[in-house]
Amino acid sequence: MDEWSEYTLAEDTWVVAWANYITQHAVFETEQRRQQAIMVIRYLFAAIEQGNSCLKISPSDVQPLGGLVSDQPSTHVTPFIYQHGLLYLYRHFILEQRLAKQVQRLSRQTVAPCDSRPYHELLTDTYQKHALICVSHSALSLITGGPGTGKTYTLARIIAVLNKTIPNLRIAMAAPTGKAAQRMQEALQYAFSDHDLVARDLVTPALKMIQPTTLHRLLNIGRQGRASYHLQQPLPYDVVVVDEASMLDLSLATQLFEAIDDQTRLILLGDANQLTSVDVGAVLADLQTVPALKNQHVILKHSRRFTSDAEIGQFAHFIQQSNTSDAVHIRQLFEQKVTKPTTIQPIDLQRITVDQVQFEYLPAQWHDSAQKTEYLNRLWYGFEQYAVAVTAYCHQPSDTHAFDRVIQCFDDYRILTAMHYGDFGVQRLNQYMEQQLLSELPSTHVRQGDWYVGRPVMVTENNYQLGLSNGDIGICFQHRQHHTQFEVYFPSLNMWVLATRLPKTIQTAFAMTIHKSQGSEFTHTAVVLEQAAAKLMSQELLYTAITRAKKVVTFLADETTLSSALLQRTVRQSGFLYHFSSKFN
Repeated sequence: MDEWSEYTLAEDTWVVAWANYITQHAVFETEQRRQQAIMVIRYLFAAIEQGNSCLKISPSDVQPLGGLVSDQPSTHVTPFIYQHGLLYLYRHFILEQRLAKQVQRLSRQTVAPCDSRPYHELLTDTYQKHALICVSHSALSLITGGPGTGKTYTLARIIAVLNKTIPNLRIAMAAPTGKAAQRMQEALQYAFSDHDLVARDLVTPALKMIQPTTLHRLLNIGRQGRASYHLQQPLPYDVVVVDEASMLDLSLATQLFEAIDDQTRLILLGDANQLTSVDVGAVLADLQTVPALKNQHVILKHSRRFTSDAEIGQFAHFIQQSNTSDAVHIRQLFEQKVTKPTTIQPIDLQRITVDQVQFEYLPAQWHDSAQKTEYLNRLWYGFEQYAVAVTAYCHQPSDTHAFDRVIQCFDDYRILTAMHYGDFGVQRLNQYMEQQLLSELPSTHVRQGDWYVGRPVMVTENNYQLGLSNGDIGICFQHRQHHTQFEVYFPSLNMWVLATRLPKTIQTAFAMTIHKSQGSEFTHTAVVLEQAAAKLMSQELLYTAITRAKKVVTFLADETTLSSALLQRTVRQSGFLYHFSSKFN
């Protein structure tokens, strides 16, 4: 059972109940054997809860499952499948098998020819040019790279060239979340305005009108989780682009690949070092391990945003390259190679010319609540200009400059944390920032329930009636006609919604979890990692957090938690390569 040591036995009531139920309907030699089977099932679910599709386990440890497990699903249906030393739930085994089959199909498929040679000079970077050539010849292309390596810049040129050389091209763009889709749209619209593309008449009105959407909407996945588009009815597009592909889970990826027609190009973009999906699977990471896909995978390596001599770039590089296992040594190396601890100070973003990191350790022991408040106040520094902007708007709500300034100042800064609750969890951070903002608003401003001018909010579930997606962020303003009411403006959607129409599940959004921030960018990002978050840490979580910043990272961390973040790398267990190899051969 050495392979199981990394997992904590699943204690969820439903897991225990299901394990008991499933074993009661099977035959065991003894009650002890049945209890052993229950133990195996609970460990499998512990692995699944961590995003693994299977559990690495020896044949002798699988034996207690008896007739509940088989090595071939085609023989007879059993709750569990065991192959290549990996134990699966039947569902996850079949999903991996289906996905591998579709990846193999697309990897071998030929597509409509595209002569990209006349346009190679549009891309001066060798790796970006290689991406254009790859997509020109392949039905399946993987384009990966860190922040600032030009994934969207390269994509815009690829799409423009395809659109120019292939008549009547039908293009769809999507991302796993609404926020990521909106970020994709903003970045593409900026990229399509590039002088070189416009000068060569490569940007058509149709390209400008492309609206990235969520994968759920693209596939038309209903309440039961079934897609309207599938093998028998594929998506009606010639090119399908998926951004933030690291967020693809096993189920969603399988439905996506099955909906891609034989003659369709599928382009996956992502950063392999970021967080993987919330649900089971690490599909982008799995695809990168397949030798047969080597020629269809391009890694963009030159970052324009984070130069090697700037601190955020050094921080990101340090996370990826750290190779020690000693907690004290890793912190010493961090202080030597990235930045030394200091006291967090207010930052004037207008004076920042090279990206930077300011770092301070959180105390190991707290003297009193006042000491915690001091650190909360340091995190407030980044919102001081926002408070000034909101106050100016309150005095002149009809001033469009004041309105725009509120939007800009809020977009400049965000606080990220690993936890929902705790001294520095999302709930407490939002509560403190809200108190600070309200204390600075004019005395004439009237709060109504949870609503007040300047309240930033995040949508936490898709609401198709209002046209809002999970992760959408808006800011509360005085109603434009009825000044005693409030309405919320969503900048990325350019849309107003009456505050009282928004669902009760909406959350204040001065701070958000690192997971929720994926796909977003801010000029200045504060990252706070308290002691209670140590068990949640990983290199991917920390990397995702600090690379949300474009200019400044303010980093508050407990010593133990920092060590955990720098030492713990997430590697999800999967049998995808086995499935692909068997299908490929």
